[in-house]
Amino acid sequence: MDLAVIAVTFAAIFVVELPDKTFIATLVLATRYRPWAVWTGVGLAFFVQTLIACTVGHVVTLLPREVVEILAAAIFLGGAVLLLREAPGADAEEAQTEEEYAAKATSPKTGWAAVAASFLVLFAAEWGDLSQLLTISLVGRYHDTVSVFVGAWAALLVVSGLAVVAGRFLLRYMRLSTIHYVGAGVCLLLAGVTVYQILAG
Repeated sequence: MDLAVIAVTFAAIFVVELPDKTFIATLVLATRYRPWAVWTGVGLAFFVQTLIACTVGHVVTLLPREVVEILAAAIFLGGAVLLLREAPGADAEEAQTEEEYAAKATSPKTGWAAVAASFLVLFAAEWGDLSQLLTISLVGRYHDTVSVFVGAWAALLVVSGLAVVAGRFLLRYMRLSTIHYVGAGVCLLLAGVTVYQILAG
């Protein structure tokens, strides 16, 4: 494993996922079920999704390196554009997202039933989101499936853990729109570095 790749992956996924609906969904689930059950279910959902994204990324690495790097740069750039576009309305959409996930967790559950409910809610909600696309492109970019998997899953576990433990407190002091802009900056940086290495190579 490469610690530098783990760190880059962690940072990229963390800042992209923190303002995402995943954070809000986990926060809402933690108000309905026991926090440990929510974090376990959400963590398992992220494990499966990250594993699939890394597998797809590994398949992508079989393409010619220049094609992979162009695709990675395009995904990084697309992610930046998406985050910039969503940033102005991010704070206003927070309440709507909370209502959406509160409606999905109406019946009380305990133990493994709460774990399963949390798993299903996040597993169904997160397909094809930006963090998965970034994970695929990071595997293609660095050709290091294991390191990217560790960094991505760790970032998702930390984000969901923060939502479970201190989600409401954090939302009181952080603006989701600001985090969108930070995430866009990280994506632009990754796109710029990738384009530079394509041109230099």
